[in-house]
Amino acid sequence: MSVNVGLGFCRFGCRELLLRRRLCSWRRFCTVSQADNPLLHQDGLPKFTKIKPRHVVPGIQKLVSDFEGNLHEVELKLADPVHKATWTNIYDTLEVGGAPLSYGWSVVNHLMGVKNSDELRTAYQEIQPLVVQVTTKLAQSQYIYNAIKTLEDSGVSLDEAQNRIINSSLLAAQLGGVELTGEKKEKFNANRLQLAKLSMDFSNNVLDSIKSFHIMLTDKNDVEGLPSSLLQLMAFNAAEDKTSVNAEEGPWKLTLDMPCYEPFMKHSKQRQLREKLYRALISKASKDNHNNSDIIENIRRLRQENAEILGFKNHAAKSLKTKMAKDVQEVMSLIQSLKKKSKVAAEREIEELKSFASRHGFTEELAQWDLTYWSERQRESLFNFSEEELRPYFPLDKVLQGLFNLSSFLFGIKIQPSDSKVDVWHEDVKFFDIKNEQGEHIASFYLDPYSRPAEKRGGAWMDTVWGKSELLKRKPVAHLVCNQSPPVKDKPSLMTFREVETLFHEFGHGLQHMLTTVKYSDAAGISNIEWDAVELPSQFMENWVYDEITMETISGHYQTGEPLPKRLFEQLVKARKYNAGLHMLRQLYFGALDMELHTSSDHWMDIMKRISDEYTIIKPLPEDRFPCSFQHIFAGGYSAGYYSYKWAEVMSADAFEAFQEVGLTNREEVARVGTRFRDTVLALGGGVHPSKVFQKFRGRDPSPEPLLKMYGLSSEV
Repeated sequence: MSVNVGLGFCRFGCRELLLRRRLCSWRRFCTVSQADNPLLHQDGLPKFTKIKPRHVVPGIQKLVSDFEGNLHEVELKLADPVHKATWTNIYDTLEVGGAPLSYGWSVVNHLMGVKNSDELRTAYQEIQPLVVQVTTKLAQSQYIYNAIKTLEDSGVSLDEAQNRIINSSLLAAQLGGVELTGEKKEKFNANRLQLAKLSMDFSNNVLDSIKSFHIMLTDKNDVEGLPSSLLQLMAFNAAEDKTSVNAEEGPWKLTLDMPCYEPFMKHSKQRQLREKLYRALISKASKDNHNNSDIIENIRRLRQENAEILGFKNHAAKSLKTKMAKDVQEVMSLIQSLKKKSKVAAEREIEELKSFASRHGFTEELAQWDLTYWSERQRESLFNFSEEELRPYFPLDKVLQGLFNLSSFLFGIKIQPSDSKVDVWHEDVKFFDIKNEQGEHIASFYLDPYSRPAEKRGGAWMDTVWGKSELLKRKPVAHLVCNQSPPVKDKPSLMTFREVETLFHEFGHGLQHMLTTVKYSDAAGISNIEWDAVELPSQFMENWVYDEITMETISGHYQTGEPLPKRLFEQLVKARKYNAGLHMLRQLYFGALDMELHTSSDHWMDIMKRISDEYTIIKPLPEDRFPCSFQHIFAGGYSAGYYSYKWAEVMSADAFEAFQEVGLTNREEVARVGTRFRDTVLALGGGVHPSKVFQKFRGRDPSPEPLLKMYGLSSEV
């Protein structure tokens, strides 16, 4: 029964003023003919090239108006005693009536992430309050709420997925304010409007701060030691004429975009430049016109107010009502138990790094901007390979071919470029179809692989075009969005190993969305899954890049076609445990920080200092403003939920151990386990509780031991 107005995974004044803004927006966009509005043409996949910012306000206004009309009709019928509260009268009717708005708004949200512009932002900000208002109206409909409760109490025979949907619908309505009245309801709804605006402002500030910073280099000494792939990228960024890029002579443009920032910090011999770049990164979105500091406090305040209005002690308690973890204490128990082992390892790893740097002539105090550089040198020394040495073996097309072959082997599917003519938002976007073992088309997905810092937000994510719906006769379609290194001149996109892992991660999300067998849209794929379980399939898929047979299929030198040499693969597997304590402690720091931000009333900077003292070895600089760009919790769906990555990683590591137990070289048995994983974790979606899904697959509850063993931390005290 929901209308999806959020962002994807791996995100998201007074009455007279709102009314005035809406009227002004109508005058501004009134010249657009609704008959020609591509947001309203929903007979197929979105017409991305035809959708312009000027279509957003009138298009969404029309969809909202239609939805409100449908909602009113549903409420009138449910209020009439003649009409019984049945599944068809409630859920089927709402799904049909809500689908057009959900479709149109998801397209706009998607374009905000991959095709951002000032014009699109203006249109989005104009219309967003109206969407929030109408979805609030749905959540707070007493007629629908009472009808669902009547259906729940009727004793009518429903399947497990339907009962799960009913329970979550009632909880969502309660958390959405359905039982509120009077001033509390008005305050709650006003806060929801403001929170939606603040979250988008937060995201825009992060994007703008990244776009506003760069360093132009012209001295060859400043790029000494940088790999050729990075020089090509920096020269391409700097060149006004993209057809005449000179990586050897420059100039070179240094940015905060990750495909540029990360390799520079790993390889630049210029310590002063590393420091300048690092300080820019940790202070992004915290200055001048792109300052998120006050936005953080306002978001926290409004979340706390709404939690208290609903009767919760804090926002974290409210957030955990929809998750597997019972309460904050259970979350912190997991975080603390993992910290005990990871912090001991992290302290040892830092001391070893300091000794290594000292032995190799470094005489300064090891600072934050030195960690990545000297870690890369130490890793090269310990394992006898560099990340740049791996990159030529991972051209995107070869990695995709291997990923698709693995998915075919494990899950009995076939993935191929679509024969259909599909409109895309950028020329680099690819579109694929998925077929089952009988050759029937069951799903499709877009892949947007490359970084475009001028218009595309950072990170990687999976989002839905639409989900599986037997009622609407829809097969699932997904967006898979990455920000990896683009092709440069005559070279294809050569991926870092981390980019390969990221692609596998997002594809895991996509598989759960696309291989679902649940027929109800409200529980199909990723819908209705408790948030601390959604990262299970994504983190599970990452493990396969450390399987030797898989590596042979996903790697192939872009010039010779030769797979990654066995020597390099063996060293790569050993390197997985390198600095495992530091890496895990960092994630635990983020999870603890998120939880404290949503349980404490202290200023966010005081909270950051308190949590960093406990969870970091080298303390943050005084000007560190990391939370100002913490989009997961302030512009996405992870508030009081960032711990989910570790919660789900416990399950994903245990799930992968099921494959290891039968022997990864025993491919017949591996395929059998893969089928079981498909038929449980990937198929059951939100129709079965995640703990029950895991038990169906593994035969027991998850254990943290496989995760600790994977990273070599099981023996730490």
